[in-house]
Amino acid sequence: MDVRSPSINVHGPPRRDRAAVAKKSLVKSVLVVDVGGTSIKILASGQKTHRSFPSGPKLTPKEMVSGVKGLAADLGYDAVSIGYPGPVLRGRPIAEPYNLGRGWVGFDFAAAFDHPVKVINDAAMQALGSYRGGKMLFLGLGTGLGSAMIVDGIVEPMELGHLPYKKGTYEDYVGKTGLERRGKKKWRRDVADVVARLIAALEPEDTVLGGGNVHKLKVLPPRCRAGDNDNAFRGGFRLWEKNAAVPRAR
Repeated sequence: MDVRSPSINVHGPPRRDRAAVAKKSLVKSVLVVDVGGTSIKILASGQKTHRSFPSGPKLTPKEMVSGVKGLAADLGYDAVSIGYPGPVLRGRPIAEPYNLGRGWVGFDFAAAFDHPVKVINDAAMQALGSYRGGKMLFLGLGTGLGSAMIVDGIVEPMELGHLPYKKGTYEDYVGKTGLERRGKKKWRRDVADVVARLIAALEPEDTVLGGGNVHKLKVLPPRCRAGDNDNAFRGGFRLWEKNAAVPRAR
């Protein structure tokens, strides 16, 4: 994989993070936090089973941190990776999440955890955990439509779910709302159509379908392989590896 920097921000982490990294120069154990609209899942290095607690539309980042600290009280870790359900620029959320409370933009996660922290879009984190090389497209079938591409080791989070499709957007049809509104049969047909369109447009060498609803597909669309939600944790661990794929600088 392309080794430009082990950091989310290829120009170097913010000053507070640099100080934290200097203080804890050797990252041996990572706590991965997967932030979702219905639950917060965590997994620490060396652990085999993740832990979780409910989230919801009123969850604030302060409450998330408090919940994670309580859940991980008996776990030792040197750094934290956060998969965030929204756009992230230079390691910081730039828009409030659709399915959670407010206050995420501008929140100081490193100070709250008192550890070095790397924040990445949740779909990009799962993509990173699924990556085998070359040009890969990741599509997450969950509450919405998560999306990311990795090209020769460089991660590019995307917002393909918001592109127009039929009488709405892609995620209106292949996300949770479309599944509940149209039923499994039509949803599966829409998934196959959307995936085929995106593969034709983006020409990936490898396409991974992940997210909580991928198991509802009877048959995977052509040229696709199924991902695993646990790949999000693998991606979070990979963020701190020396040879990790990294988000593109902007």
